Amino acid sequence: MWEGLIQKAKDGALDVIDTYVFWNLHEPSPGNYNFEGRYDLVQFIKLVQKAGLYVHLRIGPYVCAEWNFGGFPVWLKFVPGISFRTDNEPFKLAMQKFTQKIVQMMKDEKLFESQGGPIILSQIENEYEPEEKAFGDAGYAYMTWAAHMALSLNTGVPWVMCKQSDAPEPVINTCNGFYCDYFTPNKPYKPTMWTEAWTGWFNDFGGPVHQRPAEDLAFAVARFIQKGGSFVNYYMYHGGTNFGRTAGGPFITTSYDYDAPIDEYGLIRQPKYNHLRDLHLAIQLCEKALLTSDPTVTALGSYQQAHVFSSKSGDCAAFLSNYNPKVTARVTFNNLHYSLPPWSISILPDCKNDVFNTAKVGVKTSQVEMLPTESEFDSWEAFSEDVSSVDDTKIYTVAGLLEQINVTRDTSDYLWYTTGVHISSSESFLKGGQQPILTVESSGHGLHVFVNGQLSGSAYGTRVYKRFTYKGEVKLHAGRNRISLLSIAVGLPNDGPHFETWKTGILGPVLLHGLDKGQRDLTWQKWSYKIGLQGEDLNLGSPNSIPSVEWTQRSIVVQRQPLTWHRAFFGTPKGDEPLALDMSSMGKGQVWINGQSIGRYWSVYANGNCTGCSYKGTFRPTTCQFGCGQPTQKWYHVPRSWLKPTQNLLVVFEETGGDVSKISLAKRLVTSG
Repeated sequence: MWEGLIQKAKDGALDVIDTYVFWNLHEPSPGNYNFEGRYDLVQFIKLVQKAGLYVHLRIGPYVCAEWNFGGFPVWLKFVPGISFRTDNEPFKLAMQKFTQKIVQMMKDEKLFESQGGPIILSQIENEYEPEEKAFGDAGYAYMTWAAHMALSLNTGVPWVMCKQSDAPEPVINTCNGFYCDYFTPNKPYKPTMWTEAWTGWFNDFGGPVHQRPAEDLAFAVARFIQKGGSFVNYYMYHGGTNFGRTAGGPFITTSYDYDAPIDEYGLIRQPKYNHLRDLHLAIQLCEKALLTSDPTVTALGSYQQAHVFSSKSGDCAAFLSNYNPKVTARVTFNNLHYSLPPWSISILPDCKNDVFNTAKVGVKTSQVEMLPTESEFDSWEAFSEDVSSVDDTKIYTVAGLLEQINVTRDTSDYLWYTTGVHISSSESFLKGGQQPILTVESSGHGLHVFVNGQLSGSAYGTRVYKRFTYKGEVKLHAGRNRISLLSIAVGLPNDGPHFETWKTGILGPVLLHGLDKGQRDLTWQKWSYKIGLQGEDLNLGSPNSIPSVEWTQRSIVVQRQPLTWHRAFFGTPKGDEPLALDMSSMGKGQVWINGQSIGRYWSVYANGNCTGCSYKGTFRPTTCQFGCGQPTQKWYHVPRSWLKPTQNLLVVFEETGGDVSKISLAKRLVTSG
């Protein structure tokens, strides 16, 4: 999709494409690099250059991005003596090595502007100031080291640090946020730059869908430019998809649409796309005046101002602003009369003619339809996880509960914790005839409880409250009982001081209540562990799965059985419209097409304050929130490039149960009103 997306960005009157560099994708194990296919960073930058655009390369290599582990490879956590993003030698050594690797790749291909290439800016670190304050002197020492390390690489182009007010010279400190008109760089000679103008917001499973009005975004950008801003980057201009297990958070959705001008599927979102394009064109008409003068500010009323750029050569551009959020203002400027809608800015490239107003949208909202395709999923087959065999395939047994990521190294979302509980015949008569209660304290993110091979119950945390307590009745019998706890990670943390130390999984206590002999603490008895699922070991998500696997025809599969793999084949629909799977009939799990992971799905319903558009302070709208009572994500993007004409393999792993017969493949159609 790269070339089409880049061209749409250019058609939207952008000059620069901005991209992170994802360390965990490019160095999946120490010293083993991957820059092939979708990870071909050089090819991506060359496509931008081919389109005649510039590049801002945000190396980081910490990126946040609601991305798994903030973009760090998980192996980094296990480097002896390491502490992330502070004055720590093992971390600095690894970070410098990767940064040098990326810079040298760019130099070898002559991609920096100083070599005639498209890269005009690079970024080191990312939104570090809160961590610097948390780390104190060690944070300041690390930040200073990172800046000097980057400068020593001699790229010939400026380096920036976003949200870093004490960035050392000559590194440029920049702003991120919904609004950045208040921002001033820490030295007067540094340009005023905005590395993230937020077009919307990301979504998390169980949360509402966020949107930002095009008028408010345009107002924020125009206000930044009128105060002397020289660079604005939209985050995101194309939101895209967190394929595979790349979403972080935890609980970030597979969709990363971000209410962007180009939607997740690569289609234009109106009115945001055209409204911003017209804003860019209007600003470009002011180019000479903006580049050769500083603004003078004149009051036009209580809430109204004129920012005027006037050069000695006679160029003149004006921005007329009305900060009143409710009332239209009629103002006089240069003996001419102008009507300014509430909370808006008009742009006058010649100080006379109003060519653009941020509140006047000239295109209707695009209409989105998800239309059925002719593709059908034929002959569903199933393979069920054998919960009873978890003990037989255990990795090891130890006394007590282990932290999940230390065991799995994030090779799977899943870790089995299994232990035995012996109930004597005399104890089998429980108090009052009640079943005993099992409570499990988990550090996150999800949990399925199996007793003697049967699903007893499930529980989940949330993005805000990752820890949770499972509490439910368990059916025990006299003799030995097996309790198997399947702990589920839903993406690793991506921000915060020392996020590498955050714990995931079941750390206890695990208690049985209601037995004749009182409460029984299972926390420190022997537990056996198994990483991942049987289906993962058999590579069931791939067309190259182990051929001896016995799939069962759906007609004789127990419906809504937990921990079940499903597969079917389908043909590619005609046309070139983007495609998506409707997974709303399913519970929670993961899905693959032809061995490519579409990502995690979860039909959890949005809750919270879905009140439309709220306002921050007196005015300044934040994002609008919608979708309460609906699944946070229903549709899952299927890139057409991953499909064959016929016999495409769809594999679904379902954790809790669902109706695969209702999964459908739709095409996304967007029409402008």
